[in-house]
Amino acid sequence: MGNAYLEAMTKEKVYIIGGPEFGNLAGHTLLIFKALYGLRSSGLCWHQRFADVLRDIGFIQSKAESDIWMRESNGLYEYIAVYVDDLLIAARDPGKITQILEETHKFKLKGVGPLTSHLGCDYFRDKDGTLCYGPRKYIGKIMDQFESIFGSKPKEYTSPLEKGDHPEVDESEELDEDGIKKYQTMIGCLQWAVSLGRFDIQTATMTMSRFRAAPRVGHLNRLKRIYGYLKKFASAAIRVRILEPNLGELPDQKFNWCHSVYGNVEELLPKDAPKPLGKAVTTVTYTDANLYHDMLTGRSVTGILHLCNQTLVDWYSKRQATVETATFGSEFTVARIAVDQIIDLRTTLRFLGVPVNHKSYMFGDNQAVVMNSSIPHSSLNKRHNALSYHRVREMIAAKILGYYWIDGKLNPADIVSKHWAYPQVWHLLKPLLFYSGDPGDLIEPAEQKQEKAKTDT
Repeated sequence: MGNAYLEAMTKEKVYIIGGPEFGNLAGHTLLIFKALYGLRSSGLCWHQRFADVLRDIGFIQSKAESDIWMRESNGLYEYIAVYVDDLLIAARDPGKITQILEETHKFKLKGVGPLTSHLGCDYFRDKDGTLCYGPRKYIGKIMDQFESIFGSKPKEYTSPLEKGDHPEVDESEELDEDGIKKYQTMIGCLQWAVSLGRFDIQTATMTMSRFRAAPRVGHLNRLKRIYGYLKKFASAAIRVRILEPNLGELPDQKFNWCHSVYGNVEELLPKDAPKPLGKAVTTVTYTDANLYHDMLTGRSVTGILHLCNQTLVDWYSKRQATVETATFGSEFTVARIAVDQIIDLRTTLRFLGVPVNHKSYMFGDNQAVVMNSSIPHSSLNKRHNALSYHRVREMIAAKILGYYWIDGKLNPADIVSKHWAYPQVWHLLKPLLFYSGDPGDLIEPAEQKQEKAKTDT
């Protein structure tokens, strides 16, 4: 939207006393009737003005996110995502919507066309037509910023931080005031890169964000390394793969929970959600915990990845709020956090009118936690894990969630739970950020492996 605020009128009586630059009106009391940039209420006035326009053309606010507007059209929903004066439209014919905004409501639109960039994130299509998004130009921009600060481009690295690094025990010299400003600027840039899809640097960025108030020379050198990793792998992008995952070979967890403390528990569905339209989606979640990640506090790190069908849609990496003395406790904490996020994701999708398959799938690499969660007659031996224990088990008892074990070497949540080395996670990173074809092609069938082994022998 060009000059968006000026499209709205002020709600209060605002005036100024004209200065000499107003010529003959100098000294006069001048009323301001348009929402000028700089007035405290202008943002609200513009938001209300555009909301009235969207309602006029048939859109309603989503209860999941007030800045996402939706309307039904020919058996599907059309969406408009609003960020102040930037619009992102998803529709069969978005040109009709922009035409109404320009011709009927006289808005001045600029940069109208197929999505190529939004809020610093680039959108493009692979050679097979798959929609991709990632902050490629933004990374180039912060590399230029790095060069202007330090006089040269960063040295390239194959991982954000060294495997098993512990920056919290760094005892190098503290940075001066100028160094602190540089550090805080760089951290801010990295955090935005994470928001735009570079989840592979999230754990490193989360760890280094702790030292923003009083960073040391060693901490700044670690940030330079993260920049060097981004420079080497600047082409990373998330692919929007819409096909449902093939989970038919997973064992069906048929247990009778009727005689458990949970009884015949069921999922509570929102009664005011819009009717679901279009194809259903399945949510898949991967979880992991890194015990004793922080050497000073003893806290573990939670790592979670959420997918809708085969598309990565959310990522989470954070130090846990409590100190766990064993992997069992830290993994159960992760499972509980993931369950809360799964409920939120399922609710959000429903309020966006997306059909959600009844069962979500969650994978973790701690077999004891998976078994204790999935079997009705399991016992709780550590009382301080009771809330996490019951939270996860109730979801499974309600048949909302299937919780399965996965080999730690195949768990992509490792990427957001620990500081890793390139050989350790490349086979996990490649299908999520770098492979442009069907990620299933990267999995070598068992028959081929056996045949290859015979040939090698």
